[in-house]
Amino acid sequence: MPPTSPSSSVQAAREQLAARLREARLDAGLTKREIAARCGWSEAKSGRIENARTAPSDQDIRAWCRACGADALAPDLVAANRQADSAYVQWRRLQRTGLRQLQRATVPLYERTTRFRVYCSNVVPGFLQTPGYAAALLRSIAVFRGLPDDVDEAVAARVERSQIIRKSGRQFAIVIEESVLHHQLGDASVMAGQLGYLLSAMDLPAVSLGIIPFAAPRSMWPIETFTVFDDDRVDHEPLSASVKITAPDEVDQYVRAFAAFHQQAVYGAEARALVVRAIEALR
Repeated sequence: MPPTSPSSSVQAAREQLAARLREARLDAGLTKREIAARCGWSEAKSGRIENARTAPSDQDIRAWCRACGADALAPDLVAANRQADSAYVQWRRLQRTGLRQLQRATVPLYERTTRFRVYCSNVVPGFLQTPGYAAALLRSIAVFRGLPDDVDEAVAARVERSQIIRKSGRQFAIVIEESVLHHQLGDASVMAGQLGYLLSAMDLPAVSLGIIPFAAPRSMWPIETFTVFDDDRVDHEPLSASVKITAPDEVDQYVRAFAAFHQQAVYGAEARALVVRAIEALR
């Protein structure tokens, strides 16, 4: 089952780090009290670090390894600690200069990826957004988070980035929930244009677009939007953060989740009928 919390992958990394610190202590034949005495802190702190309740600093890790006579372990453990920090990045840090730079920052990742698997439960995926729909969505994000108003530039960057679906050598498997067709962003004309574009996108040779109907029997419950880049990385985007997942076992869980969503979706004429029904509901 994919992580149910934005910080779940971070906590897993913290627990792995804590286990390695505990192993170093046990290999040295030391108790938590002895580690604390050698490091100059309380026994309670040793316990919190070892039980992954407190994230250690780089200095804490180096002191722990030194106390265990295992200085050689410190560089790898410090690197693991920093990776855990970078796996969970607050949106405000990513968006502090506005939304345009956030669109451009992912271009290298998009350029080197050949297989995209995208599941969206809340909005039309960025690859398939029209300028009007993207503007409505990004403006709502900017207002909600109090960001600099660079929506027009961000939309242009997103549209430019999305041209990758027309480049050769790439495959896009996209699954959305039927509810996405009915979540209105922008006015009725914006939504009609967006839904019409989805119909056109179904004809793109590199794109497979499936829709999970409201009434579809569920083997996999709806979860938050995610994108799998090849088999190497998952970007998971809850409200408060951007979570980058690279641990192979976690990536595999998302791959399996996508496979389940893919089986639940309808394609071709059945998918088109759902889009047409949503367009008619706007009238």
